[in-house]
Amino acid sequence: MISRAQGQLVGRVSALLRTISSYEPDGASTSDLARATDLARPTVHRLLSSLADEGLVDRDPKSGRWALGPELYLLGSVAATRYDITDLAGEVLRDLARETGESAFLSARRGDETVCLASEEGSFPLRSHVLHIGIRFPLGVASAGLAILAHMSDHDIDEYLSRVDLTAEWGADHSRAAIEERIAATRLAGFSVNPALIVEGSWGMGAAVFDHRGAPTWALSITGVESRFRAERLPDVGALLLSRAHRLTQLLRHRAR
Repeated sequence: MISRAQGQLVGRVSALLRTISSYEPDGASTSDLARATDLARPTVHRLLSSLADEGLVDRDPKSGRWALGPELYLLGSVAATRYDITDLAGEVLRDLARETGESAFLSARRGDETVCLASEEGSFPLRSHVLHIGIRFPLGVASAGLAILAHMSDHDIDEYLSRVDLTAEWGADHSRAAIEERIAATRLAGFSVNPALIVEGSWGMGAAVFDHRGAPTWALSITGVESRFRAERLPDVGALLLSRAHRLTQLLRHRAR
């Protein structure tokens, strides 16, 4: 068994790598990373220097900003043969963007978060810029994370909401009671709706995609400006999202055989 100190070290390194990924492609300063991870700046610099020695992070000599390193690319390329579903999702995303006119996204659950893996721009000229590849949100925040959370078991939802407090960073709209209300609405409709809870005027909708065990492991979502998400349009767009999410789920199950 690893010691508590070793476990904390692994947790700090993991937090740093995840945080750096959210700053791609521009990279992050040491101070940025210290603030985001709530670690002392000297500690962050020491960890980053060790990670750089292993090729896991890279530092721009001019700007001093940190980015993910070449060794992570190599490791990711190997892992992609098992975990990457963007090849199957590409056509589904293109269809979704074409049929709705909105930008379409594929996100994956990673522990208590979702991370955006792929995107396809829609034809409508006004777009929301909340989502981009690599961005992470806690479960229950943004339409993808809400869609996944709503399809988890009641026990897992209760366990998650009992140990996290999203209000500190995301406000009162992300209290436990508010999230539970949106979970109930998502379960009733089958799809989730984010009515501009992250950025004013930016709406999103999401639908869960399930793995071969029936677990909500990914989500398809669309984002756009508020005027594109009128109440009368939501059922049709939601039905389309559910149809495409079911299609991707079936493709994944077929590949898993």
